[in-house]
Amino acid sequence: MREIKKPAKPIVSKEATLQLKLWDELKGKLKGKFSTLKESDLQFELGKKEEMFKKVQTKLGKTKEEFASIVATL
Repeated sequence: MREIKKPAKPIVSKEATLQLKLWDELKGKLKGKFSTLKESDLQFELGKKEEMFKKVQTKLGKTKEEFASIVATL
C-alpha cells in the first residue's frame, strides 16, 4: 500500500508571526474607528502591505500622510 503524504505546512518566520499579530490589533482599531472598512479591505498579505494601505487610504479618502498619521495615533 502506498503512503499518502500530507502537504507541508508553510514555514512562517517569527518576524512574520509578530507582524501578523500586530496587524490583527491594528486592524481591530481601524475597524472600530472607521465602520466603512470591511474585513476584505484589511486582508494582510506578507509583502503586500503598501498595496493594502493604499487601498484603505483610498477608500477612506485620505492621503498617504493622513493615513500614516491615523495609524500612528492608534
